[in-house]
Amino acid sequence: MDSMTDPILRVENLRVELGGRIVLQNLSFDLYEHETLVILGPNGAGKTVLLRTLLGLVPHQGTILWKSGLRTGYVPQRVVVQRDLPVSVEDFFELQNVPRDAVADAIRQVGIQDATFRTKPLGLLSSGQLQRTLIASALARHPDVLLFDEPMSGIDLGGEETVHGVLRRIQGESHLTIVMVTHDLSVVSSDATHALCINKPPYCYGTPEEVLTLANLQSLYGESVKFFPHIHA
Repeated sequence: MDSMTDPILRVENLRVELGGRIVLQNLSFDLYEHETLVILGPNGAGKTVLLRTLLGLVPHQGTILWKSGLRTGYVPQRVVVQRDLPVSVEDFFELQNVPRDAVADAIRQVGIQDATFRTKPLGLLSSGQLQRTLIASALARHPDVLLFDEPMSGIDLGGEETVHGVLRRIQGESHLTIVMVTHDLSVVSSDATHALCINKPPYCYGTPEEVLTLANLQSLYGESVKFFPHIHA
């Protein structure tokens, strides 16, 4: 995959079995540079398993082919930290191999202006502060591809807008590619170039306009779901 028109990730006939249960089967899609791919599906459908499989952390069958030389970043879902953990925010960045002189800028990028924040114990952060710290750590290493597992979990509305703004700005300034698991359908319509639906199967893949149909959403979430598209004037 050397051509500028080739995908940076090709997934073909992916199959994942865990504990005797087939989680993913016959899944194929391509990911191109500068895209935002949003992964949708109900709880337990295999979204997190897919991200971890793409990172090489889960055994699989089928093809996962990344373009050579790519730097990837990963923000996991809901990390739990012991309150008495003797590690500060700055220590955490150091453990993640983030240069010390890049820490303050990374923290500011996700909307945290408190100059003393870097000295706070990691275990005493709120869930929203911890999630922003994880996102800042991933961004600080200047990845080519960022994989997010519900990155806005625990962040208030203002914080969500800040982080989404940061991601849009970085995408505008670079060739950053984003793969994001979310339950927020508004993110699909506002930010996604493509969406992938997972529900052990069935699967659906396409542009937001192709994916966000009532039939697809009912297949994912059940017959009772209703979807009202928001149209900007």
